[in-house]
Amino acid sequence: MELDRNFMTAVLTVYDELIDNGISIVYIGKFNQQIVTFFPALLEEQMAENSEDKKIKKRVFHTLVEILQNLQRHSDEITQFNVKKSSGVFMIGKKDSIYYIITSNKIETQTIPSLTSALETVNNATIKELREMYKTQLRDGSLSKKGGAGLGLIDIARKTEEKIDYLFIPINNNLNYFVLKAEIDTEKMKLSRKERYKD
Repeated sequence: MELDRNFMTAVLTVYDELIDNGISIVYIGKFNQQIVTFFPALLEEQMAENSEDKKIKKRVFHTLVEILQNLQRHSDEITQFNVKKSSGVFMIGKKDSIYYIITSNKIETQTIPSLTSALETVNNATIKELREMYKTQLRDGSLSKKGGAGLGLIDIARKTEEKIDYLFIPINNNLNYFVLKAEIDTEKMKLSRKERYKD
């Protein structure tokens, strides 16, 4: 490609916005086991350099791994040869006291109702209910055909102790961008378990 001023201006504008929002890692492309392994290790190194609390590091690390594994398992993007591949966008950042992880991948329109239902079920559950849901999934093995989206969403909610934010952005009649955001509030996590759950 030629070095185009308008293109680079657009790229650098996005770069400035990412930095302003605390984004430190961005990845665009296929998600495979190597990627799922690489980014948690990179983030763990960054948190160690920042002397992050051990409990916080564990929460962020496990949340990131679960999100990346879900992204790898559940993308519905279909190539021109009708072969499915897991690909998308991944970002992680920290602003003020909150780490946040944002992912986007393409899913088929027909999967939106069931995915929305699963997300809302998780978002409306208490911490205690999430623990029971997790135990039930493990005990009964009532997983999705793709290998555990239910468990994945439950575990993300358990680790972050926050609602999972999400969007569906239509591409055409068959495909949509599914955007998911998870947050880990470091100040909240530093409180005792009793203080966090008092409300």
